[in-house]
Amino acid sequence: MSTELDRVRLRRWRKRGFYSETALVKLLQKKGYNAVRIPVSNPSLNPLPDIIARRGPHLYAFEVKNATYYAYYPKAQIDKLFRFLDQFIPSGHAEKHAVVAAHLGKKWLFREISWTDWEKDKIPEKVRILKRDRGNLNVDTCYQSDM
Repeated sequence: MSTELDRVRLRRWRKRGFYSETALVKLLQKKGYNAVRIPVSNPSLNPLPDIIARRGPHLYAFEVKNATYYAYYPKAQIDKLFRFLDQFIPSGHAEKHAVVAAHLGKKWLFREISWTDWEKDKIPEKVRILKRDRGNLNVDTCYQSDM
């Protein structure tokens, strides 16, 4: 009985993540980004983000969480964003952005993680976004002068 309940909970949890990822892709496309969801993103060691988006010369790798009041991003997930950008995107760091995105009800919060922090291993074990926080990335206005 408990295994069936666990399966139902797992399915519901995965649907929440899928919903937030597809909602973010639609939001980014509406704002002028080319964005796609990576359907094979999973908790494996593969350096794959949940979403890749491009606007002008800038490329964004997003890790997306759906939560009610706060979202946590383990250091390993953030590391995967930087490894993806570093290994597969042949441009300078100024055009590559690792972003954690929290879908908190109807509110989205975005926080760009610094390349310097990643290179100096200064990323905390868990990055947290609270509903009352302010993000440091605005998808409406960021890097528009480069378009």
